[in-house]
Amino acid sequence: MTHPLIPKIIELATPIAEELGLDVVDAILQTNKCPPVLRLDVRNRDADTSLTDCEQMSRSLETILESTEIIPGAYVLEISSPGISRQLNSDREFITFKGFDVLVKTSTPDQEHTEWQGKLLGRDEEAIYINQKGRSITIPRSLVEKVQLI
Repeated sequence: MTHPLIPKIIELATPIAEELGLDVVDAILQTNKCPPVLRLDVRNRDADTSLTDCEQMSRSLETILESTEIIPGAYVLEISSPGISRQLNSDREFITFKGFDVLVKTSTPDQEHTEWQGKLLGRDEEAIYINQKGRSITIPRSLVEKVQLI
């Protein structure tokens, strides 16, 4: 379950990331830690995400978060790259990683499977499409829990 502050944090972080040539990929607020940890994953649009990218994003976002006081009290801000083994969410990610090996997990069985592995062909409003050993597989989006790069 997403923390209720996450949409507002993403709204604040997105223009900063865009100015730096980055995309906000994910945000998580871990309130079970003391102090709470805000982790924001960013990706460089044109190259590998560097430590400099993360530093610039951290400094810029920290200033905005402090001035808005959106997170009450002390917290830890972590900016990182999502890495290669991660979940796909946005349309852009599905386009970017077309042809990559993915694992698709479904909430209920589809064709007697709850996990599918293959090369990502794409997605639309209705389904996720993968190629499994030369055979095209269509998995209804309504059943998909997650699609992860492997």
